[in-house]
Amino acid sequence: MSLLPEVSKNYGKLDLYINGKWVKPKTNKYFDTTNPATDKVIAQAPIASPEDVERAIETAHTAFKKWKNVPFRDRAKLIFNLRDTFMRHHEELARILVQDHGCTVSDGRGTISRCIENIEAAGSAMYSLLKGEHVDQLATGIDCYLLREPVGVFMIITPGNIPMHAWSSFVPYALACGCTVIVKPSLQCPVSADAMFKMLDEAGFPPGVANLLHMGPERELNKVILSDPRVRGVGLIGSTRVAKELFEICGKYGKRSSLNGNGKNTIVVMPDADADQAVGYILRGCFGMSGQRCLGSDNVAIVGDNKTYKAIKEKLLEASAALKMGYGLDETVELGPLTTLKGKNQVVSFIESGLKSGAKLILDGRKAQVKGYEKGYFLGASVFENVTPDMYIAREESFGPLCNLLRMDDLDQVIGWINSTNYGHSACIVTESGKAARKFTRECEVGNVGVNAGIPQPYAFFGLGSKKDSFFGNSKSRMDSVKMFLDEKTVTLRWV
Repeated sequence: MSLLPEVSKNYGKLDLYINGKWVKPKTNKYFDTTNPATDKVIAQAPIASPEDVERAIETAHTAFKKWKNVPFRDRAKLIFNLRDTFMRHHEELARILVQDHGCTVSDGRGTISRCIENIEAAGSAMYSLLKGEHVDQLATGIDCYLLREPVGVFMIITPGNIPMHAWSSFVPYALACGCTVIVKPSLQCPVSADAMFKMLDEAGFPPGVANLLHMGPERELNKVILSDPRVRGVGLIGSTRVAKELFEICGKYGKRSSLNGNGKNTIVVMPDADADQAVGYILRGCFGMSGQRCLGSDNVAIVGDNKTYKAIKEKLLEASAALKMGYGLDETVELGPLTTLKGKNQVVSFIESGLKSGAKLILDGRKAQVKGYEKGYFLGASVFENVTPDMYIAREESFGPLCNLLRMDDLDQVIGWINSTNYGHSACIVTESGKAARKFTRECEVGNVGVNAGIPQPYAFFGLGSKKDSFFGNSKSRMDSVKMFLDEKTVTLRWV
């Protein structure tokens, strides 16, 4: 086994980033973060104090007064500087993500490419969005203009499962629009957050427009930040529980929000689907990023007779069992560890609940070990059958490398079941029938639909759909977030 070099064996004590400078926390407290493949400490992340929070808010608020008046073309130039910086550090960032998160280097490289797409979309959008609108001679002697103006300071909260991609789903858009940000990253992946801010620093953004506050397990400071009148809103990719909590706070204080929560996503395999192609989509959808993907699936509904079901099941079991596990810096590895030991244990509990409810575990990944990485947070691919729609494992997100096989009689039954769940992130269908695909696309109550795909990931210049308990707020993430970061003003002029 040949491993790609690590960027660093240990990143040491990380700092906060406030007003364009790397600073120590006033608490002088730190928490350890580990490499999920080895369980070895790779950095100590700082825990911000209320004093650090106040400084970050005041810094972002002060910086906004200048940043909003910087010509948008100059802001766009800095955004494209950031794009070039990411391009130069593409491989380095991917390998940092592998160390910090546990993904494969292939998924890490894909993540950085998605980040670059978001940065490009943010910079490009300004050339059309900020033109505004104009109606000449609306009435005799009267003209009317519509202007778009930056709103202010925003809090951005990023998760542990997609720490870099989530960052890029908000931060470049906020900065391009003329807003300033305070980023609070997940405690699971602090090294990734640190790396993203190093990119901002290198790209030449002025002090104060972007600030980084590590907070460890402390959540009360979220409320402190959002209750402050200088902070105008929040962007989150995280859990539904946290999204609901923040949505209530935003309602109380009149804040703007884009709050993305959990999902329970499904891949539907129709009788006319090519079995090999379908299994390929299932492997990516259920086991990619070790199942820790917002648009990943752990439900697979197979429509058809016993022969169709058996063909898919047998091919899936063979391919799933053959997935190579290991440290993601080995380019031949297909399945990395879970990001945290806690996350691994939660997935194990999820599997045990499935067994108690009567589902049959036909591939058990709980005892998987990787030679040389016995302390890593590894789970092998697991597959259930005899799963029914009413079971807990069929209705709640596992967030691990799990696949539930469900038998369905027809497409109407599948769509009815998908629409009965509380979540609305995504659903995919594998079929050769345009009629079936169109029906599925139009009738599924989800925000992101895939046809002959395992991950229905829209390009950056589309917002991330998501409905029901998968989303709360007034704008979606990525391109749609400009609705949150920009306000509208109309000007009516009479000259005659």
